[in-house]
Amino acid sequence: MAPSATLTLRPDAKGIAHAARLLRDGETVALPTETVYGLAADARNGAAVARVYAAKGRPSFNPLIVHLPDAEGAARVGVIAGEAERLAAAFWPGALTLVVPLRPEAGIAGIVTAGLPTVGLRVPAHPVAQAVLRQSGLALAMPSANASGRVSPTTAGHVLDAGGGLDGRIAAVLDGGACPVGVESTIVGWRDGRATLLRPGGIPAEAIEAALGAPLDHAGATASPDSPGQLASHYAPAARLRLDATHAAADETLIGFGPGPAALNLSPAGDLTEAAARLFDLLRAADRLGRPIAVAPIPRHGLGLAINDRLARAAAPREG
Repeated sequence: MAPSATLTLRPDAKGIAHAARLLRDGETVALPTETVYGLAADARNGAAVARVYAAKGRPSFNPLIVHLPDAEGAARVGVIAGEAERLAAAFWPGALTLVVPLRPEAGIAGIVTAGLPTVGLRVPAHPVAQAVLRQSGLALAMPSANASGRVSPTTAGHVLDAGGGLDGRIAAVLDGGACPVGVESTIVGWRDGRATLLRPGGIPAEAIEAALGAPLDHAGATASPDSPGQLASHYAPAARLRLDATHAAADETLIGFGPGPAALNLSPAGDLTEAAARLFDLLRAADRLGRPIAVAPIPRHGLGLAINDRLARAAAPREG
């Protein structure tokens, strides 16, 4: 758990070592990048990533960008080939996020990708972020370090600001000064094999088009979202999903919450952070059983709001 007051760390060897140690211990730490300050957690530790959502008050489990120290590390997490490889060579390290197929063997927690088969990857250029990535040895899931819906922070003071900041909600902020770019990364993905601008950001679209030698498609406001910076789009099981179930029918698989018999349980102890961390993995596990799924009631407060939001989307009628 984060302490009552958030530590402010200096961007020297001692501060970077402290930040890396906190991250390896499953804590959340705000770090400077060249774009904005990000709230970092170990991308392979679902409980740690759930604390990011809890600290931000994020209303639903949107996909998060995974940060790596270099393109080689990124290629071990996602499939970077063709146009993606060209863009990585042109703009990494830098303010570009590439949404590419996830490598399942990479061990990225399901909560990071919101159950999608793709992952957003970035290699930041900021020397402090680079130092923490290399010293921690972790892939870091890192959305902007602000309360959800508030202006993204470009200084450590913004991170801790009383009006929508995270003081007391996170373990530490590493003060690396003002972010030089000041807007979030540009996000590019591929739809129907075509490079698509999913979010404008710190690298102009024209520069990306010049590197590709072709125009980008542009994701419209109503396009199916598949990356950070868009409306939530998540894994929906193939099986029918019934919510607020107090018991399972004979043909159903019950996903429980709290004590009691269940084929699968989000958190036998009734812990919402644990439940958030396990949600996508258990939905997939239940779906593999090939039966309709019943989900026990989840409290509608704290992370429970996000869990219920995700479940409602997964249970919604689908075309086809």
